[in-house]
Amino acid sequence: MKRNPVKQALQAGQPQVGTWLSLGDLTATRMLARVGFPWLTVDLEHSPIDWSQAAMLFGAIADAGCVALARVPEGRHDHIKRVLDAGAHGIIVPMVDTVEQAEAAIAAAKYPPQGNRSVGGALHALNFAAAAGDYYRHANDEVLVILQTESPRGVENAEAIYSLPGCDAIFVGPNDLTAQMRTPDGQDPSPEAFEAMLQRILAAGKKTGTPVGLHVQTVDDVQRRTAEGWQFIALGSDLRLMIAQAQASVTALNLTANRGDLARY
Repeated sequence: MKRNPVKQALQAGQPQVGTWLSLGDLTATRMLARVGFPWLTVDLEHSPIDWSQAAMLFGAIADAGCVALARVPEGRHDHIKRVLDAGAHGIIVPMVDTVEQAEAAIAAAKYPPQGNRSVGGALHALNFAAAAGDYYRHANDEVLVILQTESPRGVENAEAIYSLPGCDAIFVGPNDLTAQMRTPDGQDPSPEAFEAMLQRILAAGKKTGTPVGLHVQTVDDVQRRTAEGWQFIALGSDLRLMIAQAQASVTALNLTANRGDLARY
């Protein structure tokens, strides 16, 4: 059975930079899986990608020698089981605020006795180049479990969550963290307050020995954050990379037609 190189690298303290897939396009995924990113995450939380599409994308990523991750819509047992049985090499679980939520997500990703994942499926073994029996024996060691810290409540519980056995890494979605930090009158946090919250997350990760990461939009951001000690870094997305290059070309050609503000992508 193939090892999970991203999980191994994170355990060794080596930063791992990948990107997000939200288009659901098989051809684009096959190409991106070969450009050199060690991992790609299929986003099932904020995209219209369905379960069948996701399974095809996991297979395309795995066949290219890249690690296929899935961000599930929620940390439910059925969501986690379904993406892992469809061939994902790991999961990213959004909005984990409590130890209880974290424990439930970890258990759903692990076969007994470490967890309560049920036995079945075929694509999981295929994407690990394993026989089914080998997969069931080794999956608990190779499946990557990443939990998202996206609220002040999650930060308050950070050390307890990050210390849980089976929590392989932590990931921050800056947009959701910003939204969750808004004041009662709807004001976003100041840049200084937001950065202080990020640094609390980073400090909790260093204290517990758990890799932490976040979503950024530029190569400069990647370099700055990895220098600080962040390890699991998402650089933009398939959609963002496409739009950014197209916008750069339009600007260089002095084409001024503007059909909408795409900066948020």
